[in-house]
Amino acid sequence: MARYFPLTCKQVKRVLSHEGFTPRPRKGTSHEQWVKDTDSGRLKVTVDCPKAPFSQILIKSMASQAGMTKKQFYKVLEKL
Repeated sequence: MARYFPLTCKQVKRVLSHEGFTPRPRKGTSHEQWVKDTDSGRLKVTVDCPKAPFSQILIKSMASQAGMTKKQFYKVLEKL
């Protein structure tokens, strides 16, 4: 996939769910926290759905928080 397209909130959540992340209860904000415990610690991804469709900068940031590259993030989405 040479060109990256903006992602919707639903697409980002599908990738995170597939990768073993679970949503935390919200605390009255639009930001959702998705967490995953690994051998090296806890990964936490912040998803702000009102900002969707997400820009490449936000997608790169969320992928990084998930311990992935943007390219890996899109690869997972392709498989789903």
